[in-house]
Amino acid sequence: MEWANDKSKGGVLAHLERLETQMSRSCKNLEDPPRETAESDLGTKIRKLRCLRDKLRAEVKQRQARIKASTANAEPDQTLEISEQEAVGGKEENMKAILQAYRFTGINLFASGLSGKRTSRGVCVCISTAFEGNLLDSYFVDLVIQKPLRIHHHSVPVFIPLEEISAKYLQTNIQHFLFCLCEYLNAYAGRKYQADQLQRDFAAFLAGPLQRNSLCNLLSFTYKVEPQSRSFPFCARLLYKDLTTTLPTDVTITYQGTDASSTSWEEQRASHENLFFTKPLHQVFTSFARNGERLDMSLVS
Repeated sequence: MEWANDKSKGGVLAHLERLETQMSRSCKNLEDPPRETAESDLGTKIRKLRCLRDKLRAEVKQRQARIKASTANAEPDQTLEISEQEAVGGKEENMKAILQAYRFTGINLFASGLSGKRTSRGVCVCISTAFEGNLLDSYFVDLVIQKPLRIHHHSVPVFIPLEEISAKYLQTNIQHFLFCLCEYLNAYAGRKYQADQLQRDFAAFLAGPLQRNSLCNLLSFTYKVEPQSRSFPFCARLLYKDLTTTLPTDVTITYQGTDASSTSWEEQRASHENLFFTKPLHQVFTSFARNGERLDMSLVS
């Protein structure tokens, strides 16, 4: 009887232990969610974070694209502006170099004819003309150093082709522009000087005033070679086709005496033509005055 009771008790105790174990497992399962559920929740969070990451990446790429596009649009203008500034700076430096070269190399004014000074806009260049060592008129050109380079003011005569010279050289070669303008102005001053000298110092050799145009590239006059003579047998027409020269390119001498067919007069007329081709006007008439009817043949050679 006691053994049965012990067995019965042992069985009850074992049963109770099993129930307790089951109870503990049930409580633990209630406290900890199933692994499958936890993993499912983590997967959802990961997907949400990835979506947020992708969204942020897309926004960053869009912003970078907008910045790149705006930069690309701005860069050409900026590059052009920098290029223009460099070009203007280069021209200004070139102009300063030209002026400094004339100032410091010892080339005198009669040879170069250029001087200048800086202005608030750029530089004002003075061109001094001369002929046979005689300083004549001066002209100025006020240049604005910017792109495009332009002439602000000038005192160049209207019959000098300044616009043509500017169109050819001002934007591409300032030095050549100035040299070319010097050639035109010096040649004009030289022709005018010769005409003035002839009219002033040798009026006795002329029949009436000397005929000339504003450029002094077309001269015509009637003259004699002997101061005491009352007749003016020669007519001259001098044409300067090249406006950068002080000697004529075309000379026409006609003899209007009664013995125009005379061989001696024809030789003299031909000698006169050669003289006007090769010597300034006042030098030719100086020879006439010194030698009377007899030509100074040394001038012809």
